[in-house]
Amino acid sequence: MNADAAGAPVRLLSLGDAAWTVEFGATIAPAIHGRVLGFRALLEALSSAGRLAGVVEWLPTFRSVTVHFDPEATDALALRDQLGALAGQSGIAPATGRRWHIPVCFDADCAPDLDDVAVAARMTPQAVVQLMTDCVFTVYMLGFLPGFPYLGGLPEVLAVPRLASPRKRVPARSIAIAAGLCGAYPCASPGGWRLLGRTPIRLFDATRAHRPALLAAGDQVVWEPTVRATYDRIERECAAGQFDPEPLQRAGNR
Repeated sequence: MNADAAGAPVRLLSLGDAAWTVEFGATIAPAIHGRVLGFRALLEALSSAGRLAGVVEWLPTFRSVTVHFDPEATDALALRDQLGALAGQSGIAPATGRRWHIPVCFDADCAPDLDDVAVAARMTPQAVVQLMTDCVFTVYMLGFLPGFPYLGGLPEVLAVPRLASPRKRVPARSIAIAAGLCGAYPCASPGGWRLLGRTPIRLFDATRAHRPALLAAGDQVVWEPTVRATYDRIERECAAGQFDPEPLQRAGNR
């Protein structure tokens, strides 16, 4: 881990009259994200113990955590001081979330940018797929769309830029890369990331009341190549509400 990132001073920023943003650095880096995860874990522990009066929720990002509170239930300045002290105590935590093994189809119609990425990386398309499926990605944060995961861990050789002209419509559940990150579109959307595959798994499902977004910050993801027949079967099961995503978790998960 980068020692400078791990020791960067914390900044507290006011976000209106009902939220504080606790900022751990200015770049996307594993050490900074480790501080985000450590702070989040401390907030979870204190909240469970009833020691975060007035705090409603908190949202982790690449390099910060925004803490929302009820201004009628707590003193904003006292909470600011408490959060500042906690940020100095939380340390760095590893990614300790669930590890998901998610099937992906890399057929040409699911991966329209695979050949171009392979040319840019001076690799074969098969080698790009192998590299993508060998990686263990870490969910840094969710954003852009409900359930859209920003994943760290992309090999540097695949750090290609976004498309010069974004697509008007990216198919739902497309697996994509851009600017050193991997992501997955939970629903159809405009987008400029490079599309390398598609999963049949629903990344956001409002009918899953306990966990509408499949992934969460701190989770890990392994993309597993799947043949088209299996992809089509799982897609049908998901559409019919007959697919349980929980078995996609493997040994070593919490």
